[in-house]
Amino acid sequence: MAATTVFFCKECGYETSKWLGKCPSCNNWNSFIEEKIIKDKKQNRTFNDKSAVVKLQDIQLKDDIRIDTGYEELNRVFGSGIVEGSISLIGGEPGIGKSTLIMQICNNLAKQGIVLYVSGEESETQVKLRCDRLGISSPNILFLNETSIAEIENKIEEIKPKFCIIDSIQTMYDSEVPSGAGSVTQVKEVTARLMYLAKRKLVTTIVIGHVTKDGTIAGPRVLEHMVDTVLYIEGERFFSNRIVRSVKNRFGSTNEIGIFEMCDSGLVEVTNISDAFLSNNNNILPGTAITGTLEGNSTILLEIQALTSHSYYNMPKRVANGVDLNRLNMIIAVLEKRCNIALGMNDIYVNVIGGIKIDEPAVDLALAISIVSSFKNIVIPPTYVFIAEIGLTGEVRSINNIEKRVKEVEKLGYKKIFGSKKQLDKLKKEDYKIELIGVNSIEEVINLVMG
Repeated sequence: MAATTVFFCKECGYETSKWLGKCPSCNNWNSFIEEKIIKDKKQNRTFNDKSAVVKLQDIQLKDDIRIDTGYEELNRVFGSGIVEGSISLIGGEPGIGKSTLIMQICNNLAKQGIVLYVSGEESETQVKLRCDRLGISSPNILFLNETSIAEIENKIEEIKPKFCIIDSIQTMYDSEVPSGAGSVTQVKEVTARLMYLAKRKLVTTIVIGHVTKDGTIAGPRVLEHMVDTVLYIEGERFFSNRIVRSVKNRFGSTNEIGIFEMCDSGLVEVTNISDAFLSNNNNILPGTAITGTLEGNSTILLEIQALTSHSYYNMPKRVANGVDLNRLNMIIAVLEKRCNIALGMNDIYVNVIGGIKIDEPAVDLALAISIVSSFKNIVIPPTYVFIAEIGLTGEVRSINNIEKRVKEVEKLGYKKIFGSKKQLDKLKKEDYKIELIGVNSIEEVINLVMG
């Protein structure tokens, strides 16, 4: 064995033979750490004991290659279920519900085969307390309190489970690697060995990962590149809604989300997604507007709230929760320039109800209307929905998949929908019971809604 000293970027995993102040890959400063790696020339892992070249067209797919997790919301995020022999990474903030969701998945997977739950953080007593709280008791769920990847491999070879849970990847270590658990080299090596096991033995593996203060999974970025699927659990710790979002999926779409609600009995999937993000006060106060956004194949109606108040500082505050702050500043500038609404001396706070984050421009119109509603102290009728993008000149622009959004809005009983005139005029209005109101500019919408 030969030992070599290398430098790794702890943010992206970039490797170099000398220390650098700035990473050329991710442009982060002072992110390189020194580690020793041992290269074993005899070590040569392959997915199969005897590798063979086969014709791609001759490969036969099994009907049961997709595994049901027991939750329709989660199956959709994975892409119709977990693929057999895949390795998935689930991340989230502390206390968000990662271990709770994983334990509930284990209870459902145990009906299809043996599940080996490996924990490097919690004792068997702590895991048992969680199982009792969730009402989980299955003879097919086996527990192993271990952090050595070599011992874990031996147990997998001995037990031959169908599923394996690793909690968490940052606590696992390889004794052949001369660095601490959670280091760049350790995380890369342990993940490589887990991936080898998953592919060779067809052990479907789910790995739990911690997140940093920036909200990304701790460890090198290459960790996310190595696994097949990366899921994030989002949501405020003190609110009940949890959003499972796919950011990487080799076997499905990355635009899907699953909605769960944290209850005393664990996480419960939400079938009517829009109800989870709409308040029960029927918009009786100024500063509230309803919009429709797309998440994968699902249309979600969201409530956007805005609050404007006179500022007592030289620089008024602009706070955006759930929407991009730069997008909010752009909307404010358009309202001041094109609509002559003086917002320059007002603090403006914007919040998306439910803790969801929106990154599409289709919510621009609702965002602008909610700000004007709060500024003028005028209530927007609770049966109005606003879906459109706003340009810098104040024009109301078209968005994608308007038909799908209109059908969802109509199904939930709303009366009017405001959007781009060019786009709504193309729809056959006789096909919809909801009133389609097409507008050309933000000023026209304000006049129609607020007089």
